[in-house]
Amino acid sequence: MSTQTDTRTAVERRLSRSFRLKIVGKGALVGLFAGALVTLYRLALSHAEQLLRAIISALAQNYVLIALWFGVLILLAYIVSLLVRWEPYTASSGIPQTQADVAGHYNLPWSRIIFAKFIEGTLVAFAGLSMGREGPSVQLGGMAGKGIARFFKTKRGEEHILVTCGAASGMAAAFHAPLTGIMFALEEMQKIFSAPLITAVMAAAVTSDFFVSQVLGVKPVLSLHFVSNLPHIDYVIVIIMGIYLGVLGALHNVGMFFAQDVYAKLSYKAPFSRYVIPFVLAGVVAFTMPALLDGGDAIFEILQDPYVEPLKFLAVLLIGKYLLTTLAFGSGVPGGTLFPLVVMGALAGAMFGRVVTELTGTSYAYVANYTALGIAGLFAGVIRAPITGVVLVFELTGSFSSLLSAVLVSIIAYLVADHLNIDAFYEHLFAKMLGRHNRDDYDSRMHASEKLLRSHIVSTESLAAHKLISEIAWPEATLVVSIDRAGTELIPSGNTRIEPFDRLIVVMDEKNETAVQAQLRSICAEDDVLEQSIDT
Repeated sequence: MSTQTDTRTAVERRLSRSFRLKIVGKGALVGLFAGALVTLYRLALSHAEQLLRAIISALAQNYVLIALWFGVLILLAYIVSLLVRWEPYTASSGIPQTQADVAGHYNLPWSRIIFAKFIEGTLVAFAGLSMGREGPSVQLGGMAGKGIARFFKTKRGEEHILVTCGAASGMAAAFHAPLTGIMFALEEMQKIFSAPLITAVMAAAVTSDFFVSQVLGVKPVLSLHFVSNLPHIDYVIVIIMGIYLGVLGALHNVGMFFAQDVYAKLSYKAPFSRYVIPFVLAGVVAFTMPALLDGGDAIFEILQDPYVEPLKFLAVLLIGKYLLTTLAFGSGVPGGTLFPLVVMGALAGAMFGRVVTELTGTSYAYVANYTALGIAGLFAGVIRAPITGVVLVFELTGSFSSLLSAVLVSIIAYLVADHLNIDAFYEHLFAKMLGRHNRDDYDSRMHASEKLLRSHIVSTESLAAHKLISEIAWPEATLVVSIDRAGTELIPSGNTRIEPFDRLIVVMDEKNETAVQAQLRSICAEDDVLEQSIDT
């Protein structure tokens, strides 16, 4: 009787207007905390990069001091490796770890991660490694959300929402693009859309971006120009560009995954033995081709006039940026790959635009359009988050004219990369990471036998549509406790018929959450039905 009462109370709280209001308020608070944290992180990285440029300029032509700098780089690699050994969840970008926390696989120590990740990212930027700030910003934001959740002593379901809010805030603050942060959190982190989640994430991302704007100004992180929409006759070229970027996206992932596998064989004195390679390589690049250092801001300055530089030089920048990023990422150094990915997409787009304009005689001004489309297409081909890529380009260009061509190139790139049967970037990292860790390590740190509420929307052609609840083989240890039908709450029984677009509120045990969620998606979504129809 007590369990039923507790469940009923949880359902009422979940569906109540007061809960929705509170979760939006907490989301805004997360955005404020995450925005402040990521703003400090961006300032730290900016000062570290400026100091690096000054040191490189001062050491030029002095071979003794250059040799001393390589000693400093080895020391930095050692310090970062010690921090990662102290808190292993800070390795690499941090996005897959944050995804695992949202999905219930991990219970990340938020305060340790914030402390370690902040220092690691600053040292990596000071060394000049080809890594970005977006991945770490997402993890820092997510852990800010977790900190707020722990402060309010929320249940795990609400905590996951606040971690998602933090991830959106981190992305928004890093790119100065709130819509991108919102879409990334929904498309890549949660992969579901519900009103309480969306409103909370929106509140967090907007608050975070507002804070960043007050401190760092409203100027966008990257400035792209979209001349005007391409003539419709040129959309055949956009389709070709989508194919080109889809192939590049697949190749990008193949190389990144291969680098990971190669580094994994280097186990002696790991992770220092792995980290020292990209750190030393960054020193070599610093005195030979400094434009390739760090995330790629120097390359974006070059791309402001992409038709001035020789095409071969753009190709060298693209290949060099990819190799440096791959060697750094594969080692597991704390740092992101999203900003380098955006830079590589811009380079690939600029190169494509240069070739098109020279072959067709089109105005060179349209090279800027292809540069922007390169970002959307490569983003879709690598991460398989086409909506986020399109929104990012829209926010960077500030032009509605970019939407139609950006959507087209993203769809084509997504389909091509997917057809080549190469894993999506973060999905591959997520799956590989879970395979390396013991589920028991996570379970021992969680609260025992906590009950969770999860919602699933019934699709029109799903297995559950138009069936009685008693006719469906539900997962064990689950119970449909409420149905939201067009804003009206129904208390279900075995004879209740489920209709398309119903939102089912299901209670489950936390220990079985991952398996149960997968089964519920197969019951409520139409994907399995479509696959069965195709097979038939």
